[in-house]
Amino acid sequence: VVIGPPGSGKTTYCNGMQQFLRATGRKISVVNLDPANDFLPYECAINMADLITLEEVMEEFKLGPNGGMMYCMEYLEKNIDWLEEKLKSLKDEYFLFDFPGQVELFTHHGSVKNIIERLQKLDYRLVTVHLVDAHYCTDPSKYISALLLSLKTMLQIELPHVNVLSKVDLMESYGKLAFNLDFYTEDKKSVMDLVKVIDKANGYVFGGLTEGNESIMLTAMSDVNSFHDVMDVQERWLDHREIWDEWEAKQKQQVDQYKQG
Repeated sequence: VVIGPPGSGKTTYCNGMQQFLRATGRKISVVNLDPANDFLPYECAINMADLITLEEVMEEFKLGPNGGMMYCMEYLEKNIDWLEEKLKSLKDEYFLFDFPGQVELFTHHGSVKNIIERLQKLDYRLVTVHLVDAHYCTDPSKYISALLLSLKTMLQIELPHVNVLSKVDLMESYGKLAFNLDFYTEDKKSVMDLVKVIDKANGYVFGGLTEGNESIMLTAMSDVNSFHDVMDVQERWLDHREIWDEWEAKQKQQVDQYKQG
């Protein structure tokens, strides 16, 4: 469940994580539950815009953006069967749910919480990934506000919760940090480390959808996969996939010849 204030990078995160997890061999589908998201850079398996859009609601009921967004999420809650039927058609998939960014939806409004609870009753093992723009770390009052927002969201949604600072590369364009970055974070060094944290939080490591999970404890103790750095994944599966495929084919051929000879 990907959440965070507007502009924190939720859609960009879903796009990047979809590519990353596919590169590591995971079957993944992204579900857009933001009725205002009219530009989707990722491959969308289920799109809430097929059910209702914010623009239509604002025009028909003369509502502002916030009121219209609440109406859309209430409408989805009342028509949750639509989402359930769409999800049933996608079996054995790992899902990313791209939610809207209005803060009130995750602090006191009940529809998102009810939707998530309904998904849990369908045996979806969920974890909240809460994106926060890293520039909030440059100002003490903004940083405390971000912490309080995260805490209120954790209490409201009641899911395992992973906080992620986004746009770290732009952080100091807003001002210098008072402390080193590890003061504000647990200093996770790559996307792979983040995936490991998420997989532990939602229980994926104890028996996910990938092959080779016959032993639950073996899966829990092992790495998510053989890659240890995000650049290794990009090198293997994105930048030079053909070269690596050719190299691995030659290695396999040599092994087969050795076994035969």
